[in-house]
Amino acid sequence: MTRATTVRAVLAVAVLLVSVYITLTMSPRLGLDLQGGTRMVLQAKDSATVEADRETTDRTLEVLRQRVDSLGVAEPVLTRSGEDRIIVELPDVQDPRQAAAVIGRTAQLSFHEVLGAAPPGTDTAPETGEKRLILPDEQGTQLDLGPARLSGAGVKDATAFFEAQQAAGWTVKLDFHKDAGKDWTKLTGEAACHPAGDERRRVAIVLDEKVISSPQVDPSVGCQAGLPSGGTQITGSFTAKDARDLALLIKGGALPVPVEIVEQRTVGPTLGAAAIDASAQAALIGAAATALFITFVYRLFGALAAVALAAYGVISYAALVGLGVTLTLPGLAGFVLAIGMAVDANVLVFERAREECQDRPTRSLRSALTTGFQKAFSAVADSNITTLLAAGLLFFLGSGPVKGFGVTLAIGVIASMFSALVIARALTEIAAGSRFVSDYRGVNGIARPGSVRTWLTRKDPQLFRKPVQWLVISTVLVAVAVAGIVVRGVDLGVEFTGGRLVEYSTSRPVDVETARSTLADAGFGDAEITTAGDGDISVRTGKLDNDGEYALRTALATEGGETTKVRDELIGPSLGDELRRNALIALGVAVLAQLAYLAVRFRWTFAVGSVIAMVHDVVIVVGAFAWLGRPVDGIFLAALLTVIGYSVNDSVVVFDRVRELWAGNRKTPLATVARRAVLQTVPRTVNTGMGALFILVALAVLGGDSLADFALALLIGIVVGTWSSVFTAVPGALVLERTTTAPPPVPGKSSRRARAPRRDPLDNGARV
Repeated sequence: MTRATTVRAVLAVAVLLVSVYITLTMSPRLGLDLQGGTRMVLQAKDSATVEADRETTDRTLEVLRQRVDSLGVAEPVLTRSGEDRIIVELPDVQDPRQAAAVIGRTAQLSFHEVLGAAPPGTDTAPETGEKRLILPDEQGTQLDLGPARLSGAGVKDATAFFEAQQAAGWTVKLDFHKDAGKDWTKLTGEAACHPAGDERRRVAIVLDEKVISSPQVDPSVGCQAGLPSGGTQITGSFTAKDARDLALLIKGGALPVPVEIVEQRTVGPTLGAAAIDASAQAALIGAAATALFITFVYRLFGALAAVALAAYGVISYAALVGLGVTLTLPGLAGFVLAIGMAVDANVLVFERAREECQDRPTRSLRSALTTGFQKAFSAVADSNITTLLAAGLLFFLGSGPVKGFGVTLAIGVIASMFSALVIARALTEIAAGSRFVSDYRGVNGIARPGSVRTWLTRKDPQLFRKPVQWLVISTVLVAVAVAGIVVRGVDLGVEFTGGRLVEYSTSRPVDVETARSTLADAGFGDAEITTAGDGDISVRTGKLDNDGEYALRTALATEGGETTKVRDELIGPSLGDELRRNALIALGVAVLAQLAYLAVRFRWTFAVGSVIAMVHDVVIVVGAFAWLGRPVDGIFLAALLTVIGYSVNDSVVVFDRVRELWAGNRKTPLATVARRAVLQTVPRTVNTGMGALFILVALAVLGGDSLADFALALLIGIVVGTWSSVFTAVPGALVLERTTTAPPPVPGKSSRRARAPRRDPLDNGARV
């Protein structure tokens, strides 16, 4: 065993041990679509500058955090998204009406005079009978508060700092605007007229009917003198965190920002449990089928690749858990899909090693394997980089589940490269050093050509004599897809159109017509009613608030009995427009990014051919969904961008071989080189495609409605992408080469000889 093999083996064992430890000791962070709960996206409706928007949103976030904590929700998650949006995730909250009512209120900060301690049970003024404002202070003492004397809008700034000189510790400094400062001086001056220690000498700072601070006016302040508006300090036994939190709350209340719910999703835990079980079953069955397939094709080395595939699953899962990535439903599907795609690098290496054994039968198995890894590296690197580009676009241009899918896909790509180039290589190199494995060619699996390669060698089909014919076929397929988009239209999901989509499970079966009639009688005549599988009812409407959804559910319960909300998605029209715009931007950027990368790595004609094939695949997948009447939503967008990565991945492998063969013999016509490259890479294309198809078929059959459309889009995309990488990308590049590349001059020949008939660099010997 060489030193390099030893290093790879040690590194593989170390990474696997760490991954197993993380897997056994840490739990995954599940998204709401897997554990159940409500997710809201709030948008601050402020017209300030960008910097002010971001700062104001941070302040609003802290105020909302206090409100959510008051709901008693376990482990809520609040994060800022962009400059003016806040994402709120509330696990186990199935009825979002109360949460929306609390969260959606505009922050109200006010300053009150304290009338004294309130006797127990007192809530009205004996003189007037009016309702009193009785609130507990920080220690739980009930305070009788007078009317608000100053609003939070009067606060100019609030900062926390450490006062070392006077040993005051952490304090909060308040600054007021000019007019508000006069009110503050008057309020504190009146409070100073009461003896030190008297409750009435306090000033209560109230946020959302909760006393966040009630400091005493310092004894040094005289009656009616009050505190100056520019130098007020709140002191106490503050920690650094206490002081900063108080300053942030006061400052946030000073700039109240109205918020609007632009997106809301509620998922029942039963759907999440079913999705987890379905994905787990699909992963086990699909991975087992893939492992058996590559073992059958590559024998011992295939079995070792299957071991590396299992290691890939452990490593990628540990990376997701260790990095704290939230695992969503599309992300879980992406994790399952990446298992099928992870075998691609091993297939590339094994096929190159087979070629080495076929070209030089006397060559040692270890030498052929090493050469296979070396020659396959460029194709592995280029194909994975293009997939990472797609994952990056998903992360930066997507939102919600689509963004999570991008993170999962990127982790899967990196883990798959490690499993193929480190773990699988170490295992196969150790096995190749065995005399038994080296001598018995039927055992190792790569010393003999596969059945696909043998058939292609015997038939030697002449594929590109007339490349335009293949482009005509691709054009017809695109025309059929476009016809579906025009005739049937694209059923955009609520993510793109705005509106509300609610899915209910009823205890008694309810057919669509009955549900439609019942909801129409209840005032929801414009609702679109469909069945969502297992007798569930899916209702899609335009603008519908939470009270309206409750009324809709009540109406449906009159026919269906006990009605449980399984899924609830609310998308505001502004967010729908943004998602639609971002989807187009993502596709456009994907085209440009792939074009630029491939133009640098290959010839520009190869890059354009790959992009033509990519656009061809995208149009056909969208057109197929239009003909089938399937919805185009955020999960479909994740699948579509994955198809882009897969399509370019296939084209890169073919053009990488074209580049290699053409560099070895520039005198050979490009059409001949392209034909040889395609025939040499077909075994890899078939074997990799089969590995992915096993996983996707398992997802389509076992995944239920939540994953069926995702798997269907990828199934169509992989089949079409396999076709286009050979019969669209390559013919397109050949036609571009023919129309843009002038035949090279023949050095040392006369002009008359130069005008003689010449060989076309794109044909197989025909004269022009």
